[in-house]
Amino acid sequence: MSVPVLEARNLVRDYHIGGGLFGGSRVVHAVKGVSFSVGKGKTLAVVGESGCGKSTLARIVTMIDAPTAGELLIDGEKVDIARHGLTKALRRKVQIVFQNPYGSLNPRQKIGDVLAEPLLLNTGMKAPERRGRAMEMLKKVGLGAEHFNRYPHMFSGGQRQRIAIARALMVNPSLLVLDEPVSALDLSVQAQILNLLADLQDEFGLTYIFISHDLSVVRYIADDVMVMYFGEVVEYGPREEVFANPRHSYTRTLFAATPKSDVESIRARLAKKAALVGA
Repeated sequence: MSVPVLEARNLVRDYHIGGGLFGGSRVVHAVKGVSFSVGKGKTLAVVGESGCGKSTLARIVTMIDAPTAGELLIDGEKVDIARHGLTKALRRKVQIVFQNPYGSLNPRQKIGDVLAEPLLLNTGMKAPERRGRAMEMLKKVGLGAEHFNRYPHMFSGGQRQRIAIARALMVNPSLLVLDEPVSALDLSVQAQILNLLADLQDEFGLTYIFISHDLSVVRYIADDVMVMYFGEVVEYGPREEVFANPRHSYTRTLFAATPKSDVESIRARLAKKAALVGA
């Protein structure tokens, strides 16, 4: 059996919050004993409401924060940044694409420099190699050489997210953490970005952690689904199994609160709205 690209064993993350003038400090348990694994070329979707611990988990997986307890393994190797720090080799293995394509790119950098920067920081590539790699990656995400010397403000939201994805792929990571990567985009552009991510996953054998609150997007892209509630995993399993037969009451409530996106459901909602207006 192959080694998972990412494995988490009973991850815990606590934050100590000061109590201000009138109280002592308190502990916030952001992540409570979370365990999961993701195989090569697979997508694990992490879903839940705001404050459930999704973003904290993303910070642990991307090695921004160390867990308070538990183990994180990448390609079977235990990661302990609290003791040993973060090496360039580890940094290359895991990259992140953020939610906001407008805020994740440096407005003062040309796109070519945005893409080449990870290579400058993490590899020994010379300038011509970095430029060639950046040009190649622009084409992979559906952009062209003419975009190389432009600035971020000259691109649409969807194009900026393509650039952010290209930047994340520059150092050949094995794992991408996608933190609400399409939620700030129009529906038609969302579909384009999701198709791009699927194509890139097939081409490069990428593994994804896909963080989202949009269940229609999760159903499209995920292989497995993990539902979090107040820092704990309350549901975890194959996508179709979780959607067809949610076992936890919170998961059923979450699904019930999500508008259905099929054509008949949309027509029914529009008809109901029209009837109310007519009344």
